[in-house]
Amino acid sequence: MGWRFKNNEIKYIKKVLSSDFSSKSDMSFSEKFEIEFAKYHNQKYAIASNSGTSTLHQGLTALGVGHGDEVILPALTVAMCGFAIYQCGAVPVYCDIDPDTFLLDPKDLKKKITKKTKAIMVVHTYGLMCDMSQILKTIKQTKIKVIEDCAQCFLGSDNKKRLAGTVGDIGSWSLESSKHISCGEGGILTTNNKNFAKKMRKFGGLGFTNITAQSGKIRISKDKFQDPEWKRHDEFGYNYRLSQINASVALAQTEKLKYFVKKRIKSGNAYKECIKKSKTKLLINQKVPRGYIHSYYTFAALFEGEKIGIKWKDFRKKFIQFGGDSIYAAWQIVSEEPCFLNARIKGLYSGSMKLSDSYGWGQTPIAKKTQKKIMQFTTNQKNDFEIKKQIKALKKTLDYYEKKN
Repeated sequence: MGWRFKNNEIKYIKKVLSSDFSSKSDMSFSEKFEIEFAKYHNQKYAIASNSGTSTLHQGLTALGVGHGDEVILPALTVAMCGFAIYQCGAVPVYCDIDPDTFLLDPKDLKKKITKKTKAIMVVHTYGLMCDMSQILKTIKQTKIKVIEDCAQCFLGSDNKKRLAGTVGDIGSWSLESSKHISCGEGGILTTNNKNFAKKMRKFGGLGFTNITAQSGKIRISKDKFQDPEWKRHDEFGYNYRLSQINASVALAQTEKLKYFVKKRIKSGNAYKECIKKSKTKLLINQKVPRGYIHSYYTFAALFEGEKIGIKWKDFRKKFIQFGGDSIYAAWQIVSEEPCFLNARIKGLYSGSMKLSDSYGWGQTPIAKKTQKKIMQFTTNQKNDFEIKKQIKALKKTLDYYEKKN
């Protein structure tokens, strides 16, 4: 059994299986998971889903995003953020990033807002919160809504001690295998808005008539559900529901959320200290503003070795030779992924608009430049020995290139 799943995970799974998935226990673990997660974030509503991509689709739809609307998102993020926008029939508008934090730049955000802007998808990349105060200030006099993608930012906070996912209209998290907590595949949304909660739950719950903001139960009354006159669906929806087995694991993981986040922070701080002590200037840490808590889904840094003839791939190879884990590159900026390039020219079946190069939505030079230089170091070590192993490999790598140059 993996080290992350040694507590209540098996116990809860056995309870699900022993129930034979009967209707009496339907949604029970989903509800428990939702309640626990909502409490953590002091939110009124939480909606479990089958993935962090589904949650973005649910959230945007609840905010009223539809055909021809524009949704602003950072250029440096995963493609799935763009997928969800296209799935709504809307247009992604790419915002540049701050060169030091690698996060959405509020200054460029202001330039990208138009009369068609319906929502902003804020992405708290690598575990660090965006400048939500400045973002909300920018849209204060508008009707623009905000969804926070916290897939990589569990319990990260800003200088006002606000948790990621609790500042905008809707918060969205992923429970995929690499995340702080995981049930293999899954996701969850939170909000304090009853209307948004009901819309998200119904959209991801096949539009069942008796779904509410608080509950996804569909078999509340057998007399109704088994009545030939009962009309089950009053809205269109997708089947984004989280299975009970996944929900049981998600609940057990949420019970240990602080523990997992604390481990990641310890790992991230160790990398940071190692780089600080090094005489080389090969790596520059992702800047953490004063008062912010970085939850370190990964430790991200800019690689500056190319300036003195050291190749990105060679540094990674040497780090692995010294015993380090693989170093991950940043994703391509969304606008340059082949599917989005094609969509810009041809449009999509969803009804999204075709866009010409003159539209200006893809002008994100800082993101384009930064993407090629980012190195992501793993932070999901199971114990102090494994953390020290990574730090030792990094120190050896930095020392190696210091002596060589």
